[in-house]
Amino acid sequence: MLDIKLLRTNPEKVRKAMSDRGGAALPALETLIARDEAYRAVMAEVEKLRARRNEISAGIAAIRKEKGPDAVKEVMAEANKIKEEMQAREGGLSEAKKEIDALVLSLPNLPHESVSIGKNEADNKVVRENASSKKEFSFKPADHHTIGEKLGILDFETATLLSGARFALMKGAGARLERALINFMLDMHTRKHGYTEVIPPYIVTAETLTGTGQLPKFEEDLYRVSGEHPAYLIPTAEVPLTNMFRGKILKESDLPLKFTAYTACFRQEAGSYGKDTRGLIRNHQFNKVELVWITKPEESMAALETLASDAAEILSALELPHRVISLCTGDMGFSSCKTYDLEVWLPSEGRYREISSCSNCWDFQGRRMNTRIKREKGMEFVHSLNGSGLAVGRTFAAILENFQNADGSVSVPDALRPFFGAEVIKAA
Repeated sequence: MLDIKLLRTNPEKVRKAMSDRGGAALPALETLIARDEAYRAVMAEVEKLRARRNEISAGIAAIRKEKGPDAVKEVMAEANKIKEEMQAREGGLSEAKKEIDALVLSLPNLPHESVSIGKNEADNKVVRENASSKKEFSFKPADHHTIGEKLGILDFETATLLSGARFALMKGAGARLERALINFMLDMHTRKHGYTEVIPPYIVTAETLTGTGQLPKFEEDLYRVSGEHPAYLIPTAEVPLTNMFRGKILKESDLPLKFTAYTACFRQEAGSYGKDTRGLIRNHQFNKVELVWITKPEESMAALETLASDAAEILSALELPHRVISLCTGDMGFSSCKTYDLEVWLPSEGRYREISSCSNCWDFQGRRMNTRIKREKGMEFVHSLNGSGLAVGRTFAAILENFQNADGSVSVPDALRPFFGAEVIKAA
């Protein structure tokens, strides 16, 4: 959530930021500015009326003494009239405040000054590339969907029978590979990188999703759970991990806080009809290991570099070719002020595909959650960061494709073998 004071004191800065993001939020911004100006004008009128009514109330005793009861009746009539005027105006203020709050929640974060201005993914910049493990195949590499089905470890037909399109069923060595990847990632992040592991709920409230920015804007992407109160399946573990501190005041000495969690994630994938319908790249349910930081404001940009490095180290350890992309203003997510995407090489497509998005959300989520730090100079909103460390299904797909052999088998990366328990995956 943006600071309303910034909208009032420097609207041009916010206009430029919304324009740099593509301009979609500009109409809501202009409506917000107009509504806020009108709201403050009425507030000023109400305060003026309140001051006059207080003045009358304070002088009643003196009027009674000097001019008698008839004079008191006159000023009381004026006071009652003022009260009615105040009530009429205040009734409108309540509705205006609700509209202003909704408009503020609809605006995306401001891009950080270090983010390059651009329209879409074509304007993103490659920060670094690790392609030393990219293989040359003596055969045409198959895609992970084909490899997995031939090995008998992926069954999309049964998954569709059970749940519909865009679901996956893993069995045998496939289920073991998925579990090995989850354990490998969690061990790396907890034992080497110092994250605290959490097992959070998979169902959260609307207030929780509002705290991290999924609501109200992205409700169509969420799975709502029926019941007495609104509740939703989590689209990512970022939501419960970050919201653990909603409404809390943290000690400066406790920061930074670093958490990791494996969860299933659930997304409607609204608007993605026809995209990546084959395989594990874009499913409605998928497993992910998430990384979340809560930091002091002055430390969040350095934390972003570390978080992205922690996620990339998983790819390096698994010997998967990858690169890091800095997203431009027009391609960033709603809550982010700066984002690095990690992309892994898929030989069947001959291109890199996103496997992690690591974002600094600045104080945007801190404001929405009202999570603050108690400092010598006063209260300050925390900065929050999140990133996939990694998307497990996409890592699964990348291993099948990059480690496939001519006979149809798949070698298991050396670092993963202690978790998987074998060196190669063969057809049953």
